[in-house]
Order: sequence, then structure tokens, then C-alpha cells
Amino acid sequence: MMLEAKKIEFHYNPKQKFDLPDIQLSQGEQLLILGKSGSGKTTILNMLGGLLKPLNGEIKIGDTSLYSLKGASLDKFRGKNIGIIFQRPHILEPLTVLENLSIANFFSGTKGDKNENLLKELGIFEKRNEKVNTLSEGEAQRLSIARALANSPKVILADEPTASLDDENATNVVKLLKEQAEKYNAVLIIVTHDQRVKDHISNQITIGG
Repeated sequence: MMLEAKKIEFHYNPKQKFDLPDIQLSQGEQLLILGKSGSGKTTILNMLGGLLKPLNGEIKIGDTSLYSLKGASLDKFRGKNIGIIFQRPHILEPLTVLENLSIANFFSGTKGDKNENLLKELGIFEKRNEKVNTLSEGEAQRLSIARALANSPKVILADEPTASLDDENATNVVKLLKEQAEKYNAVLIIVTHDQRVKDHISNQITIGG
């Protein structure tokens, strides 16, 4: 099993606990987590990504219990094994496209020798030496995906990747995520309220009623 989440509990308010499912995914499997705003979608993605420790339960990536790691060890493990595409692109505007990928490599201790090929696959290679603030919204989204994939992760997590996109671009982004997950034989989890994504991933759970 590549990713397991068992008996996860979390709440910001004890009177409003999230109803969080157990998850078991093998290498290469894909999962769509649907839910309305406030249902806990982003919370569960942050826990699976090593960004938010659950109050109870265990999350395992491969043979590693994620929250048995702390501090720099957790950061390095996350950088090497988990790629996260946030709803708002987490990219550094003062840097070029290629420098943004190099930063991801630096923090995980990897070489980054696949970065240029990755940009070619995502259709933004010609922008590699341009500053991020020159990119269109779609190009910035592709750079976010490239950063998440820069270290060939075992788990790819995407938070509302289609929320601000029109139908055509939403379809393209989901197809792109699926193609890249299949290439790396990685687990792919997309969390969204966007019903358009339902047609693209058959393995689905809905949280928050």
C-alpha cells in the first residue's frame, strides 16, 4: 500500500468535527474527494501532505508513518515523496520558471536533471527563463504542477486545481494531472467541489454530506 490514512480525527471546533474517511491507495491509484466548502477537503489534503498533524489516527506513505517524522526530517521526506498543487499557485514571483523548480530540488536534496523535460511536457519550456509575473493564469497553474512533480513524487495531491478555470482548461488540467501520475506511477488525489471533475476519475468519495 502506497498511502494509508486510518482513523483520522481533526477539528478546529470540538462541536464541529470533520467526518474524515479511511483511505487506502496502492501505487498508481487515483482518488477524487468531493465536498462542499467547509467539509474538510483541504484539511484532509493538508494532513495527507504532511502539513497538518491529525489529532488522532495514522497516515503512512509507503512504510513510513508520516507524523512519526518531525521538523527537518518531515520537510525532507515531504519534499522527496509528496507533490502538492495548491489552489493558489505557490510559486516565487521574483524567480524565473526554471529557478522555481530548482528551489523545489534544493529543499529535497535532489538534482533536478529532469526539470527541462518536465517543462517541455507541460508546454511551458519556452518560458523557462522568464519571471513568474509574466505568466498567464494557465501557465502559472502548469508551473505549479511542474513544481509539485519536480522530485518525481510517490503521492500527488491537488487542491481545487480546476476551480478558476473554464471547461476546456479544467479538462486539460485534470488530464495533465492524470497523465503525470501515470508516468510516475504515483498516487493521485484531487480534492474539489467542482462537479466537472467527476467524469474523469471513477474512484470517488464525498465528505461532509
